[in-house]
Amino acid sequence: MKSNNRIFSVPNSDTAPSSRIQDEIKLHLDKGEKPNRLINEKSPYLLQHAFNPVDWYSWGEPAFEKARNENKLIFLSIGYSTCYWCHVMEREVFENERIASLMNEYFVNIKVDREERPEVDRIYMKALTGITGSGGWPMSMFLTPDLKPFYGATYIPPVARYGSPAFPDLIKDIHDQWHIAPEKFYKTGNQVLNFIKENAFPNGTELSLNETVLKKAYNKIAGNFDPVHKGFGEAPKFPRPMLFNFLFHYYKRFGEEKSKSMALETLKEIANGGIHDHIGGGFHRYATDNSWRVPHFEKMLYDQAQLANSYLDAYLITHDDFYSSIVTDILEFIINEMTSADGGFFSALDAESAIDNSNSKLKKEGAYYLWKKGEIDKTLTTEESEIFCFVFGIKEHGNVNGTASIHADFNDENIIYQSHTIDETATYFNMNKTKVEEIVTTCRNKLALIKKERPYPHLDDKILTSWNGLMISAFSNAYKIIGDERYLMAAEKAADFILAKVFDRKNNILYHRYRDGEAKYEAGLEDYAFFIGGLIDLYEASFNYKWIKSAIELTGIQIKLFYDNINHGFFDTSGNDKTILIKTKEWMENAEPSGNSSAILNLLCLSQMTDNTKWDEIAGNSLAYFSNIINRYPDAMVFMLAAIDFSISKPKQIIIAGSLQDPLTAEILKVIRNHYIPNKIVLLIDNPAEYEKFFPFVKDYIRLDGKTTVYVCENYNCKLPTSKITEIEKLLST
Repeated sequence: MKSNNRIFSVPNSDTAPSSRIQDEIKLHLDKGEKPNRLINEKSPYLLQHAFNPVDWYSWGEPAFEKARNENKLIFLSIGYSTCYWCHVMEREVFENERIASLMNEYFVNIKVDREERPEVDRIYMKALTGITGSGGWPMSMFLTPDLKPFYGATYIPPVARYGSPAFPDLIKDIHDQWHIAPEKFYKTGNQVLNFIKENAFPNGTELSLNETVLKKAYNKIAGNFDPVHKGFGEAPKFPRPMLFNFLFHYYKRFGEEKSKSMALETLKEIANGGIHDHIGGGFHRYATDNSWRVPHFEKMLYDQAQLANSYLDAYLITHDDFYSSIVTDILEFIINEMTSADGGFFSALDAESAIDNSNSKLKKEGAYYLWKKGEIDKTLTTEESEIFCFVFGIKEHGNVNGTASIHADFNDENIIYQSHTIDETATYFNMNKTKVEEIVTTCRNKLALIKKERPYPHLDDKILTSWNGLMISAFSNAYKIIGDERYLMAAEKAADFILAKVFDRKNNILYHRYRDGEAKYEAGLEDYAFFIGGLIDLYEASFNYKWIKSAIELTGIQIKLFYDNINHGFFDTSGNDKTILIKTKEWMENAEPSGNSSAILNLLCLSQMTDNTKWDEIAGNSLAYFSNIINRYPDAMVFMLAAIDFSISKPKQIIIAGSLQDPLTAEILKVIRNHYIPNKIVLLIDNPAEYEKFFPFVKDYIRLDGKTTVYVCENYNCKLPTSKITEIEKLLST
């Protein structure tokens, strides 16, 4: 299969765009503005607030000590640098001199980047949902001096609206009440903390996990399917790649055609919708409407990684080049715009950007992505514009007026979404299909050049170990299926970067965040689990022994740091940070898999690879630990269901005795990689002596007659070894 089989192409850039943070800081300094202490931080989010008049502290002992010594309450603001409503609250509240003066008088004010400190965010988000029944960012929490939350909200406006009190009135009331009856605040804080503790861990009797729980989850998911616009539930609609993973697994296990069709139809609608950036590539965070047309324009690394894997699965199941073309689209976007010179992957692109280059302060959501028809007409020839506007639903007075995003206001502007197929367009214009494709490709390239002249959205250029692990998986899997060597190179360069710059090998410490030459914050469970998963996929893409060796070594560290030897399951943090009030074991999955889901699935794979029965036992005990909550909320734990699917299967162990230099090996790998087999492991033994430390059984797998030989096994009970492609095909199909 070719890697360049997309309908459209996107021009490559020589270098990825850089963060605007340093430029903005320089502008402030040139104006003589005095920064607060956040100027010494590396987080792009904290640096965005470095010139607020609020006397911000970062999360740490200096802030806590001040609160204790001065008997002050803490105002904790948690967000991230590409969060739209975080920007709004900053402009309306934190840049307001009068409000900032009250904040500085009444509170010790702490600012936290949720992506940099997920362990802090996790605790206070649980508190917020306990207090209000929902959560989100910016998160505005009020704490006692001993860090216990007693009140919380998300965005709080400067004046009373949206059913929310005015921020100045709220903080004055809290401050006054604190000095009248502080004991009430401590009592509420203890109650909230007890609520978090009671809900931090699964409880209930262990239940058996079998196909029944998979069917229960499927029925819930299928009942929520939107047969008209596809996807699940009502607006806002999120892509939810983990759901597609489950539905494809379910189809493979039960042969349920509806499971497959729901996933495929939704992936096609998402790809055709405005949530997909048809000019620059990649996907926006979510759609604000039911039909996937009007996006919230933020782009997150973790979405790109997981969606790339979803479209790869769709291609393997259908062998429809439409799906592989979307994978290429995503990965080209990542290479061009989200990759550092050192190979690490950046975190996110903001939803809003400056409207024009003359005023960087005047910003609007979607400004970088929206088009007026006149601009398109001016850029393209008459024929090109007619065809492009027909394909992508472009209208003179805009195609989203009256259906605007909850964030953006559209003024005769268009969101590019696929309104008509290439076949429909060819028929309408009485034109050859290939000619239409060529014209649309030309149009995209021309518009991409125009778009590059616009002010670029803020790029959050911090590199997170967890999200890089997800992206390494995507590039590795794409190389296996699409065959583009650049994808393997991207995965390997990123993995080398993490191991060289973010992993302290001397002290066996993996860090969570890297930016501007600094690795900081000890990694949590998600970092280990996602990165180990990436290394496993990278090994199966390259069969370079160092990747699986690193995965095995990091798994040992992960178990030592996070595994609960008494009750089982994995803690989210190691417990070294005493400012984290509770060690949790996250089970619910939102935009990403939980650390526990990923860690358990990795252990199941690695135990199959290495015949390590202890790791298989840890995985089994951990699944049993979560079994009650899985049975209660299976559709909230769909990646955990992938681990269950693996554990109750007889995974195929495909062991290849041979050399990558042998053309027969390449032919065999092509056959293996052409099949959708979710529950499998693949080993290539080219140097048995190298593998024997972790894979003691490899000596039993040898080349027959000097040829590359394939062993297809279950529980190391193998079918007859073979070098014949036709026989391998049969073994993989049974």
